[in-house]
Amino acid sequence: MNLSAAQARGVAAASAIAWLSLSSSQASTRDSVVAEVWPDPGGASGIVRGQVDIAAPPEVVWAAILDCGRASRMAPSVRRCRVTQRDPAGRWDIRRMDVQWSAFLPGFVTVFRSDYEPMRRIRFRCTAGDIAFCEGEWRLDPLPGGGVRVLYENRATAPFPAPAGITRLAMKKDVADALRALRRESQAATQ
Repeated sequence: MNLSAAQARGVAAASAIAWLSLSSSQASTRDSVVAEVWPDPGGASGIVRGQVDIAAPPEVVWAAILDCGRASRMAPSVRRCRVTQRDPAGRWDIRRMDVQWSAFLPGFVTVFRSDYEPMRRIRFRCTAGDIAFCEGEWRLDPLPGGGVRVLYENRATAPFPAPAGITRLAMKKDVADALRALRRESQAATQ
């Protein structure tokens, strides 16, 4: 059976939706990880928020978030991460990430600047790459009795032409997976 290019793209998009829906329906609440996504009334593809409690000191969690070498373990869709520019005082840096959400979707590059309030907050915004707009933050809040609650929020446009629903499902899955991995990496570092 020969499919036209448009039909092939449609089949690929439908397959991606099915894969992301199955993965994402389990990713949002499993293991006390919360990930939610909504359409953005401001015009971006979506707003994603996530949260996880981690039984590790803030400095351990902070180090795990900033470690580009661990990026592909923390977010399996990240194929490569590197810091391209850094403030000598450590108040900000610029990073480039090469990302591949799934075999059904094209890969993309994102370049973003992160501004740091050590052990408390990372604010980021896209500066170049395939994502025209993104902004968000990581926040670390101490928990009573030890540990830290990590809150993540990102408002972003799609990196390529795709239905906004597909993009939102991919964002939700990525965030849930990354928060789960952040907890695993942080807690392993304290054992």
